[in-house]
Amino acid sequence: MASTTTAPTLIGSVQRALRLLEAVGSHEGGAPAKQLARETGLPLPTAYHLLRTLTHEGYLLRDRGVFTLGEAAHRLAGAGTLQNRRTKIEDCLARWRDAIGVPVYFAVYRDGEIELVAVSDTPAAPAVAEWADFRATGHAHAIGQCLLSQLGDRERRDHLERHPVQPITPYTVRDHRTLLERLDRGGVEDPLVERQEYALGTVCAAIPITAGTTTAAMAISVPLHAEDRLLPAVEQLRSEINALLGSLAFSISI
Repeated sequence: MASTTTAPTLIGSVQRALRLLEAVGSHEGGAPAKQLARETGLPLPTAYHLLRTLTHEGYLLRDRGVFTLGEAAHRLAGAGTLQNRRTKIEDCLARWRDAIGVPVYFAVYRDGEIELVAVSDTPAAPAVAEWADFRATGHAHAIGQCLLSQLGDRERRDHLERHPVQPITPYTVRDHRTLLERLDRGGVEDPLVERQEYALGTVCAAIPITAGTTTAAMAISVPLHAEDRLLPAVEQLRSEINALLGSLAFSISI
């Protein structure tokens, strides 16, 4: 019986272009076309054609006959590094989620906005659904309040001018002044707790993450009826984070 397995369809020009990019990347100061053609085993006219195309698209730069990697190639490399960091963070969150038995959230404050980087939950312990724009409601959820508490006065006021305090639930902090008093009241390392301020029936706690220059925070949430689990769980999370940061195995510079 004849085999139905077929070989994958490969695009030769793409393969050759990738070989050229790899060859250019192996030379810190770049290399001329003849050398690149020789190293990749390509005919010189083919190499010239592909090098011109890659240069036109921004993947290579040509200066006095020498080709070096261009901005587009560096963006590709940066995207791979970023994805690798995100994967490591997601793996850490999943491990802590399973160890503690609650949803775990990780967010950073970047370019004047709250950015929820990753969330890890399970069907049995679901995360809070983002029903109101997370970036614009930092005053109403624990991880947002924790991030705002780490900002300087000018940054904090700038954020609140762009995203004013407004009621999200009947329990949301009511005004700008009350929020600032709350943010200034706690200690630097104290968990920041909110009860039903963003989502009814849910309580949350967040702790600051101090690693490098990134303003970051992690949080957990539990149903209101399980509120007695909240503080023990967030202290367990803090212990897990401190152990990992101490091992230098966790990077938040994303």
